[in-house]
Amino acid sequence: MLLAVAAAAGLTWWLGCYVIVRDPRERGPRRAGLGLLAYGLALAVGQVRAVLEGAGAEASGAAPAGAPAGIEGVLAGAESVLIHLPVLLWTGAVLTLVPGSGRLDRAWSRGLVPVTVLALAWLVASGRGAEADAAVRTVTGVLLLAPLAGALVLLVRARPPRVGSLMVVATLFFGLGAGLLVFPLPGPAGLLAVLAIDVDMGLLGVAIAMSSAFQAGEALWRDMLRSLLGAAVVMVATGGQVALAVVLGGPTPALAALLFGVVAVAVAVQTLAGPVHRVLDRIAFPGDPEIRRDRSELRDSAEALPRREPGPPPLDEAEFTRLTRRALAGYGDLGKLAASPLAGLPVIDERITGDSPLERAAELRHLLLESIRRLKPRDGEFGTSEEWRFYNVLYFPYVRGLRPYRRGAGRDGLSPEERQAFDWFLREVPERTLYNWQNAAAKLVADDLRTGNRQ
Repeated sequence: MLLAVAAAAGLTWWLGCYVIVRDPRERGPRRAGLGLLAYGLALAVGQVRAVLEGAGAEASGAAPAGAPAGIEGVLAGAESVLIHLPVLLWTGAVLTLVPGSGRLDRAWSRGLVPVTVLALAWLVASGRGAEADAAVRTVTGVLLLAPLAGALVLLVRARPPRVGSLMVVATLFFGLGAGLLVFPLPGPAGLLAVLAIDVDMGLLGVAIAMSSAFQAGEALWRDMLRSLLGAAVVMVATGGQVALAVVLGGPTPALAALLFGVVAVAVAVQTLAGPVHRVLDRIAFPGDPEIRRDRSELRDSAEALPRREPGPPPLDEAEFTRLTRRALAGYGDLGKLAASPLAGLPVIDERITGDSPLERAAELRHLLLESIRRLKPRDGEFGTSEEWRFYNVLYFPYVRGLRPYRRGAGRDGLSPEERQAFDWFLREVPERTLYNWQNAAAKLVADDLRTGNRQ
């Protein structure tokens, strides 16, 4: 059972890392990925604790009784928290798929999260599983399951495109299984229930990845299969050696901990190869930003290839506008632009000499900049009148990288023009208004790209 759980935990960690690294800027994939990582860690902690208890029982000649003490108590508390966190995180992930749920999302992050964390601390303090007070388990169950049920109702009404049915079914089964986490079954039945819930979480992770790929206009299955194969190979090559030692010498707490640790590190390094290489480049080339930038662009371009949808981009107006909005949001990321369907625009074919992804991404960025500049009025370099708004909300945040609403953002190092724009955003443009204006401006850019207005 130890080896089976290790394989399940490894696959869960892979899917969590994959969902996060595919679109790390989006709240939904981040929350879903963290939920998967927490659940995989809960599986690992539970198995290490079981092996530790088994070793203690063999040493004493009797089954352990009473509340766990020492390291077993710490592991029991950690498992109790980690196995409940995914329910909270998945509620937040589901909310991101429901249109117009901004207020509910803020209520989740600012109200439900801290209250539930306090409830989990109360649960840990009162004991674990059947040892915990029934009132504590009930309160924790209500805090975890009631919001998930509410999010499921909203999801049924919203029916997100492409993933609505899968998300509803997976969330329903996950919610039913989550009840067994709050009121756990004893013995092997409890472990089987935990593994069954892991399957539901896998379906939810795939649904989130499908939604993220659809929103970005990217392909999913080729990229996911390539990532899974890489993670499986390194997991077998490294964890298999520890698994062999477990088979030959029997499970011990040290070998169990080593098995899960090796699997976790191997899967993370393989799946998060891009971020890992960026960190290494910062250490190896601290004084050469050009090398770091060039290496990053080459990696991003290579990673984007399996995500590109073959053929020209769709010409449906709403879909084309949505893809343009996503391309503008990824203006500074050549990897995102290389994976965008807009990189296959016919006008790009006419303007480039080769067919490399980097060249297409750079030309798409140039086209976007041309369209943005066509929105600029001709009466100066900066203005705050109504005719300037669409140019300002695209040019300064995306092209110049201005982030006026970011916590700790300041005016140091900005040009005079950027300082004027920075003050204007903070003084006259609420963040929600900025988002609405960017959507309207993106439609103008999309119309410009679709009509081929290249004057």
